[in-house]
Amino acid sequence: MTGRVAVVGAGMLGATVALRLAQQGSTVTIFDGGEAMGGLAAPWTIDTPRGTVVWDRNYHVTLGSDQALRSLLTELGLDGDIHWSPTRTGMFADERLESVSGPVDFLRLRGLSPVAKVRVALTIGRGATTKQWKTLEQITAEEWLTRWSGRATFDRFWVPLLAAKLGDGWRDANAAFVWATIQRLTAARRAGIGDEQFGTVRGGYSCVIAAMTEHLERAGVTIALGTAVQRVTKTEVGISVSTDGSEATFDDVVITASPRVAATIVSGLGDQQQDEYERIRFQGVICASLLLEEPLSPYYLTYLLDDLPFTGIVEMTTLIPRAWVRGYTLVYLPRYVASDSEWFNASDAELRERFVPALQRVHPEVGTPKRPLIAWQVARAREVFPRPVLRYSERVPPFATTVPGVWLANSAQIVNGTLNVNETVALAERAAAVIGRS
Repeated sequence: MTGRVAVVGAGMLGATVALRLAQQGSTVTIFDGGEAMGGLAAPWTIDTPRGTVVWDRNYHVTLGSDQALRSLLTELGLDGDIHWSPTRTGMFADERLESVSGPVDFLRLRGLSPVAKVRVALTIGRGATTKQWKTLEQITAEEWLTRWSGRATFDRFWVPLLAAKLGDGWRDANAAFVWATIQRLTAARRAGIGDEQFGTVRGGYSCVIAAMTEHLERAGVTIALGTAVQRVTKTEVGISVSTDGSEATFDDVVITASPRVAATIVSGLGDQQQDEYERIRFQGVICASLLLEEPLSPYYLTYLLDDLPFTGIVEMTTLIPRAWVRGYTLVYLPRYVASDSEWFNASDAELRERFVPALQRVHPEVGTPKRPLIAWQVARAREVFPRPVLRYSERVPPFATTVPGVWLANSAQIVNGTLNVNETVALAERAAAVIGRS
């Protein structure tokens, strides 16, 4: 491909596709309605008494097994800037916070019987060793986990973990979703870096995005921010891209927005494809970012078996030096919900009123003079990843649309992967390879 290409979306997916197509010889323009590059990886800029803190709106980590992402970071000159840290994990159950960082901790864990612990271990072991994901995709996560762990253990242990990522959608989730999660974490342990470690790029994704932007500009890519695409139409001379008050013609257009958005802006999609796009249900996320004076715990991730309004506690400064965030503690409180959830209507202040008292159940000193709340920000994204329903691989939309020259590349095409930057980059590489051969 050596023609004129428009890429709709300036997240890591769109940016990677644009870079690869430009490297193949295309003249590429990126369009995005936002004012900054990065999409879900875009940063906050938070003013504090100690100065400005710049960090990710949503939490991101790199695993040793993340080959696609690490290859891209090497290309961007950032692989040497990854800060690796061992991780510890906690669990809040029956109003008690305990460590589950290793096998000994797990065996000491209260709230699960010895038999239940053995069955959980067997379930994880089964997920780590099986390769039959096609079979798992045809049964529900509930059926598979109950078979291996038992009903009582499923209800007490697995349901809160499924609901943390899928909300009420866990009931329809296929077992391959659980398999993919287990596979990713066990792959990290097999990556040759000893105990489980997570990596973070020095400076966060603002530095990754800055390096990516530099490479895009060096490759001749035009970046049009604050320019939302309203219509994509096939004409006699190419593909017309209409934005607010302007129009340009390209040979190909790659849409990295959700299938629902593609169905809205692309003219001439076949009725069947448009219906398929609109039927894919997405999971969204509301993610609060907190800056505190003092650390909360030694745990990067705290799983929540008790019912709280957020679905996990992510203490980022257990992985990164606190000096990177002006000496503060950086905490994320995510809540994963359906894309049409009423939670998206809650204001930042309303979410704070719900989240902070709940966080005090786990860490009573939050919001007190010892651990004052320095900053509070909330990021929202309605369409983050598709709900992993039964036989989802049979519903995955192809890269090519029914409009010649218009392509689709988005998270709906990630099968049996948990959404993360590595999966996003890997998808972009596959999409660019297919589109480039057209």
